[in-house]
Amino acid sequence: MSKCGQCIIKRFNALKYLTQDELFKFSEHKTSLFIKKGENLMTEGNAINGLYCIKDGKCKLTKLSTNGKEQIIKFVKGGDILGQRSILSDEPVGLNVTALEDMHVCFIPKGDILESIKENSKFSLNIMKIISHQLNEANTLVSQMAQKPVKERLADTLINLEKLFGVDNENCIDVVLTREEIANTIGTATESAIRLLSNLKKDGIIDLVNKKIKISDRNALKNMSEGY
Repeated sequence: MSKCGQCIIKRFNALKYLTQDELFKFSEHKTSLFIKKGENLMTEGNAINGLYCIKDGKCKLTKLSTNGKEQIIKFVKGGDILGQRSILSDEPVGLNVTALEDMHVCFIPKGDILESIKENSKFSLNIMKIISHQLNEANTLVSQMAQKPVKERLADTLINLEKLFGVDNENCIDVVLTREEIANTIGTATESAIRLLSNLKKDGIIDLVNKKIKISDRNALKNMSEGY
C-alpha cells in the first residue's frame, strides 16, 4: 500500500495541507479500492463514513429524477476528493458517483478527517473552499440549464470537458462518453444530442473520431457557447 506522504496526488487537493504526522495516520488507516468501469463509488441516499481520494481514473456525478432519468452534474478525474460535504453535514450522499473507466481510489475514515479539520486550520479552510466552489458550480449549472439553449449548453460542455480532461495523442478530448451521457449532461434527448453533434461536425467545428470528440474550431465553439 502506497504512503500518503509519498503520493503525488495530494498536490492536487486539500491533502497537501496535512502535516507529516497526519499523512502517516491516514496511510495507516486508509483503504485502497479498485472500482471497475460502470460501478458506483458512492450511491445517492447512502451514508458514508469517510473521504474518497481519486488516485486515477474518471467518474461522473449524477442525480436521478423522479422518472428515473439521469442528470449528469459534474465530471471528476484523478486528484479530486469526494465526500467532504456529507462528512461535514452528516447527511447521506446527494449524488451517485459512477466510474467512466477503471479507477484506483483511497478511502480515508471520517474520524481522521474530522480530527484534522479540527486541528489543522489550513486543511479545514481548503475543505471549505472546495465546498464553496462546488456550490458555485451548482448555481452556475442551474442558471445555464434554465437560461441557455441546448446548443449553447453543448458548446459549454465540450469546452469544459477539454479543459478538465485535456486531449489525447490524436488531439481528441481525453474521455469516452456515450451520446446518452452527453445528452444527460446538457439536459436533452439522446436523439437531439446526436443531431447537434452531427451539425457541429458538418460545420467543421468538431470532428468525431471513433467514440471521442475532437474540437477543430475552438473560437467558433466559444462563440457558440456565448450565444453568437
